[in-house]
Amino acid sequence: MSSVHIAVVGLGRMGKRHVHTLLYRVPRAKVVAVCSTDASEIEWATSNQEYNEFGITVYDNYDNMLAHPGLQAVWISSSTDVHASQSLAAIDKDLHVLCEKPLSTDLAEAQSVVDAARAKPSLKVMAGFSRRFDASYRDASQKIFDQKAIGSPFLVRSNTCDLKDETGFFVRYASRNGGIFVDCAIHDIDLSLWFLDNPTPKACWAAGTLQHHPELKDLADVDNAVGVVEFWGGKIAYFYCSRTQAHGHDVCTEITGTEGKVMVNVIPRQNNIVLADKLGMRHEVQPEYWERFENAFAVEANEFVTAVLKDTEVPLPLERGIMVMKIGQALQRALLSGEVVRFNEIGERLNCNDSH
Repeated sequence: MSSVHIAVVGLGRMGKRHVHTLLYRVPRAKVVAVCSTDASEIEWATSNQEYNEFGITVYDNYDNMLAHPGLQAVWISSSTDVHASQSLAAIDKDLHVLCEKPLSTDLAEAQSVVDAARAKPSLKVMAGFSRRFDASYRDASQKIFDQKAIGSPFLVRSNTCDLKDETGFFVRYASRNGGIFVDCAIHDIDLSLWFLDNPTPKACWAAGTLQHHPELKDLADVDNAVGVVEFWGGKIAYFYCSRTQAHGHDVCTEITGTEGKVMVNVIPRQNNIVLADKLGMRHEVQPEYWERFENAFAVEANEFVTAVLKDTEVPLPLERGIMVMKIGQALQRALLSGEVVRFNEIGERLNCNDSH
C-alpha cells in the first residue's frame, strides 16, 4: 500500500483545513471523498476547482460516502454530537478512523466507540487531541519526563481562550458541543493528564460567567469559565476557558514541578515581529487556533497515515479520551450545579445523579 485513501467528513472551517493539509502536507494520503449534510457546504465543494482537479467526490450522505470504492480511512470533523455515530458506522465498515475530539457529548456513547475499536484491533482508530503533536508541547514533555528538568510535576495551569466571535458561529454551535468545558477545555484537560502522568481525578469544581453572549443562558452554558481539578496523590490542574478574548487566540500551559516549571506560549505571538513606535513596543497575536496549531495537525495526520500504512499502533490510544471526557463533563456539571463533583480512587464519579 503506497497511500491511504481517505475521506473527510464535515466541510466547515475545520474540515476544509484538514482537506488542505492532507492534500499538500501528507504525501502518503490521498483524499478521495468529502461529505457534508449542509447544503451551502455541498454547493461550495462541488464548485471548488481544487477538489475537481484532485478528483475528490462530494457526498451529501454519510452512508453513501462510506461505500466509496477503495475508501480506507475517514477523518471525522463534523459537529461533536455526531462524532460517535459516524465513528461507529465507519468502524462497522472496517475503515480506519481519526475522529476530532471529543468522541461524543455522552460518556456511554464514547465508550461504545472505544469498545467497537477494541473489537477490531486491526483498525487504526484515534481521537484527535492535536496538541499532543505540537512541537512545543512535545519538547515540554521531553524536558519533564526525559530530562527531569522540573523535578516531579504536580500542578498544571492551562487555558484556551478564543478570539471574540462577532459572527454568531459560536452561539449557533454551542447547542451541539456539550458545553464550554467539554468543547473548549478538552485539550487542556488532556494536557494535564499527559504532563501529570495520568493521575486519577478526586474532585472537580467550577464557576462561569456570561459577559458577551447572554443568549447562552438558554443553553445552560457560559462564555467564560474557570475549573479546578484535584487529583488523588496531591496533584492539581486549573483551567480557564474563554470565547471572548479581544486580543486573539490565547492558548498557554504552565507545568510546575518540585524543582521548577515549564511554560508553553505564556505570551502568545503571531510571529517574531515587534513594532516599536510612540505607543511603545508590541506584537500581534494569532487570531485563532489554526495559526497556532497548523503544524501539529499536519504531524498528527502524517503519524495516523503512517500507522495505517505500517500497521503500527496509533500515536495516541483511543482510551485516553474517556478520562478526558469524564473530567470535562464533571467540570460542566460542577459549573451548572455549583457543587463539587467527586470521584473515588479508581476514577468513578461518586455523586453522579444524571446520565453523564
